Amino acid sequence: MSSAISAVPPGGAGAGRARRSKRVLPGFGLTLGYTLFYLSIIVLVPLSALLFKTFTLTWDQFWVAVSAPRVLASYRLTFGASLIAALVNLVFGLLIAWVLVRYSFPGKKIVDALVDLPFALPTAVAGISLTALLAGNGWLGQYLEPLGIQLAFKPAGVVIALIFIGLPFVVRTVQPVLEDTEKELEEAATSLGATRWQTFTRVILPSITPALMTGFAMAFARAIGEYGSVIFIAGNMPMVSEITPLIIIGKLEQYDYAGATAVAVVMLAISFVLLLVINALQAWQRKNS
Repeated sequence: MSSAISAVPPGGAGAGRARRSKRVLPGFGLTLGYTLFYLSIIVLVPLSALLFKTFTLTWDQFWVAVSAPRVLASYRLTFGASLIAALVNLVFGLLIAWVLVRYSFPGKKIVDALVDLPFALPTAVAGISLTALLAGNGWLGQYLEPLGIQLAFKPAGVVIALIFIGLPFVVRTVQPVLEDTEKELEEAATSLGATRWQTFTRVILPSITPALMTGFAMAFARAIGEYGSVIFIAGNMPMVSEITPLIIIGKLEQYDYAGATAVAVVMLAISFVLLLVINALQAWQRKNS
């Protein structure tokens, strides 16, 4: 009898089962360690190298590198164009996702497949295609430039390229959420006398806002670091249509590695702060929904 009692762990058999039930999946410690190791190799080590190379500069050298007029102009273009492109994609990405989810029409699968084209298309090919379309001798540009509308080799061309590469992020983020929305809630709102606009703004929009914010953040982050599709259509004119990634490439070609990393660190810091704000807005929206 005493041996049977001594075999029971402290706290009883129920406590032992409770401790075991906390570990639903085996090997948690191993998988967590591997995850942290993998993230360190892929993310933290390159970022650490970026910071360490920047630290070789004095504060005055760092400030001169990141605050030159040409660099400041590239910041304004890069972040301004990325923000405008992400906002445009927020609106039209929602519209495209809505059409793909709520309506059936001939060629729907083709349209759905075309949404993923910017994912599969090399960015340089996208830039060349947009330039051939919008340049002064292009298919559309030859008709627009006589009207005083010049898109290629201007900031407007940069915005168009960033819209092109960022659209799938919003569509593919919002589309599954729209598919999972309960249509019974819409029917209930309609039966209570709500108009279509009221049903959309008070029933549908709150449920898809987190997905919209996620798609916006992904499109914005993608646009900030875009290079291949922009350099062909931007014209790369200093103080006019030169993006920050091109500034970094130029410094690397001049063997100014510390200056290149300094500009990259500023871009990294601004991007991180903006994404942090967007994530905070998402968390606030979920909490109040």
